[in-house]
Amino acid sequence: MLTAEENALLTQTGPGTPGGAFMRRYWQPAALSQELGADPLYVRLLGEEFVLFRDANGAPCMLDLHCAHRKADLSYGRLEDGTLRCLYHGWRFGGDGTCLEMPGEPAGSTYRDRVRQPAYPARDLGGVIFAYLGPGDPPPVPDLPWLTSPRENSWATKLLHECNYLQGNEGNVDPQHLSFLHRTFEYEGPARLSHLMTERDGAPQIDVEETPFGLRLFAIRDAGAGETYVRVSNFIMPHGSAFPAGLVVDPKRERLDENLHYSLHFHVPIDDLNHWKYRIMFRLDGPVDVAFLERTQNDFTAEDSFERKRSANNRYLQNRAEQHTQTFTGMGRVFQDHDRFAVESQGRILDRTTEHLAATDKAVIAMRRQMLAAIENVRAGGAPLMADPQSPQPCRDLVVRSSRVPAGENPHDVWRTRVTP
Repeated sequence: MLTAEENALLTQTGPGTPGGAFMRRYWQPAALSQELGADPLYVRLLGEEFVLFRDANGAPCMLDLHCAHRKADLSYGRLEDGTLRCLYHGWRFGGDGTCLEMPGEPAGSTYRDRVRQPAYPARDLGGVIFAYLGPGDPPPVPDLPWLTSPRENSWATKLLHECNYLQGNEGNVDPQHLSFLHRTFEYEGPARLSHLMTERDGAPQIDVEETPFGLRLFAIRDAGAGETYVRVSNFIMPHGSAFPAGLVVDPKRERLDENLHYSLHFHVPIDDLNHWKYRIMFRLDGPVDVAFLERTQNDFTAEDSFERKRSANNRYLQNRAEQHTQTFTGMGRVFQDHDRFAVESQGRILDRTTEHLAATDKAVIAMRRQMLAAIENVRAGGAPLMADPQSPQPCRDLVVRSSRVPAGENPHDVWRTRVTP
């Protein structure tokens, strides 16, 4: 378990907090590219409020939400030739925060040259708009696999979670829960291998390796017939994960190689009580089926609401008859609904001083320790993993694996065998 002080360090990410200073050293997902069209967009991120808009060239720009004049909300403003005009008194700002116009000032006034709206670097990459809220120059954009591949090879969405980001993050480094939370009693499909193996052995050996990007996780299970099932997943600083994607990437292939298909999650704090789960589906071997993903993965309450229909308000639409005959949870077959139930039901901010951690929580413990060490490193003036300009390719060895190997083979070597399309 954590002390109350350690829990606060990890869960509090607002301005002026040590955890917030740590988070602000990274490029943070601020919105999906599809959200930012011809109008300004309100964004809440790490407990602060911003406005996003596109300049005349279509590049994203991010400013503090409240106008430097008398603090009116700029997300209601007018977009004029790639600049943003406040509705209250007509002040107009460029994407870099420069005040371009003050209509109420006397002719010849240079006052606007001395006023700037706080602005933040922003990039539109891989279907996600990233922003940097920290001090000084931003670090290099990390070499995450979907960001260095053709755009058609990935698909991005996000899901609202009404709880602290760390709860979602911890679920991604907990491979043992796959044996129960996501269990189905009748399952056919391209990901049948992983389902059978996780259900066969509910007590996997879990090993952890430190890496330049965070942690590499090994979940090692008895596959029977003299074989071992090895699943390799990853924790990516500060709130990300990567693991085999399974059938959701492409329904058309008769035989799907999970080692070529990645699912990436990033649990991004809106504030300390809510977060966005950004989901990236990525293929090394070609384009994803966007229409299939949109149809099967975005079961939202309303178009572009990014809130799934199953929620705490309707008890995740749990069906007890289904629970006895089809799924372990009675909450359908979509993993995102299961995960949302698990992490939201812990409360808005989990009190980790009351936990009773077990052997299968090895990776959760390792991740917490790594994050606490990074927070202290930032406090001391250092650069954390994945945000160090001196380490330009931290994700070079970020791979996922889902493989059966002979029982005598070293499972820790599975990830070293490169899989090519």
